[in-house]
Amino acid sequence: MIVVVGLAFEAKIVADAGMRVICSGDGRNLAASLTRAIDEKCGGLISFGVAGGLHPDLEPGTCVVASEILSGTQRFATDATWSRKLAGTIPDAVCGAIAGVPKPVSHTEAKRALHASTGALAVDMESHIVAEIGAAHGLPVAAIRVITDPADRALPKAALAAMRPNGTTDILAMVKQVMRQPKELPALMRTALDARAARATLVRGRRLLGPGLGLADFAGPATPSFSG
Repeated sequence: MIVVVGLAFEAKIVADAGMRVICSGDGRNLAASLTRAIDEKCGGLISFGVAGGLHPDLEPGTCVVASEILSGTQRFATDATWSRKLAGTIPDAVCGAIAGVPKPVSHTEAKRALHASTGALAVDMESHIVAEIGAAHGLPVAAIRVITDPADRALPKAALAAMRPNGTTDILAMVKQVMRQPKELPALMRTALDARAARATLVRGRRLLGPGLGLADFAGPATPSFSG
């Protein structure tokens, strides 16, 4: 199995001796890395981590299991058996579409528009790549994402400035942005609280799902290794 994440802290949560983890916040590099990593031993692909909320009722910390993944006008169905296992294992998980996009959807107006046009519950920048490559290779695909910034809250510029392409956090860039716009500090603190709620759900979900993230129950052992 190959697990795809966009942020370094997600990789630390999900990493296990029985799976390969690819961490990248750059879509082009992610697609290339994922394609290279797939071999005959790969039982499936899963997108794991946090996401922006699109549905107005989803609070930070809500777990979304993808029934389908949207990439532009394309819709990719996730593996039904695997997705049922994920949703049945994590308490209060909701099922629905997850949209994948190349850039952060940070403004509330953009979130509302994306939800209205697609019906997606959440949005991230990795799941669509996982779906496209999974379909190209005939592999089962799943996505489990936890809401961090809800639909009614915008991501502050400082939070966006802190996001490096390799998934790590640029604290200095974040501090510089806050110094330029001190009024962003309350929103940044709110974002940190939202992220804490999302992280707690991710950690709990990872523990409940066990070594195979639900895939090992029907697809056999995964390939051990880690690449970031």
